[in-house]
Amino acid sequence: MALDSTESGRILIVEDDERLATLTREYLENNGLQVTIEGDGGKAVERILSERPDLVVLDLMLPGEDGVSICRRVRSHYQGQILMLTARTDDLDEVLGLEMGADDYVAKPVRPRVLLARIRALLRRGSVQPKESPDAGSSLRFGALVVDNAMREAWLDNQCIDLTSAEFDLLWLLCSNAGRVLSREEIFAQLRGIEYDGQDRSIDVRVSRIRPKIGDDPMHPRLIKTVRSKGYLFVKSM
Repeated sequence: MALDSTESGRILIVEDDERLATLTREYLENNGLQVTIEGDGGKAVERILSERPDLVVLDLMLPGEDGVSICRRVRSHYQGQILMLTARTDDLDEVLGLEMGADDYVAKPVRPRVLLARIRALLRRGSVQPKESPDAGSSLRFGALVVDNAMREAWLDNQCIDLTSAEFDLLWLLCSNAGRVLSREEIFAQLRGIEYDGQDRSIDVRVSRIRPKIGDDPMHPRLIKTVRSKGYLFVKSM
């Protein structure tokens, strides 16, 4: 079934395996997406910044420049979604990709339908546009921390916090449910539209990156607490 107009988008696949990239492009195009391919990591940064696709499918291992380096270089200038692909199952690959600003990752080999589902979820996330004027309840304050969902920005001591799109989504979900423990299953369902497999560490990595950005102590957090065997709790008041 093809994507509807709200989920269509322009995709750039950065992948040096020409056959795999071509097959992936054909599958995605058959599902309503516009797809182009770049096989050289050394040219990827320029293409991402000049073409501004809605989403980049970025392989980790590339000739010219690896995916982690590409992600790091474009992240502060590119507001679209980045889906990292890795051929290895090493946790380090996942952590590096997420730390450099990837919005999601998938381990290769990946089934086409799984890849399509991840892309759809990211495009839906990216299609949320800031509103011209904040709605009631769109801005939350916790001491010196302010999180505004209408502007999709957060401030600490009146200084704007540098958050990726995925980090903001997670922070807003946690603080808009302040005082309630959110399980990893619930977080995955809300943010990624998929079931938690019990092994994916992307949420944990993002929480660890968000904590110091919002002034929380990573070793002894007071705002975002880990509730053992349950999930995460954003403390309503301290």
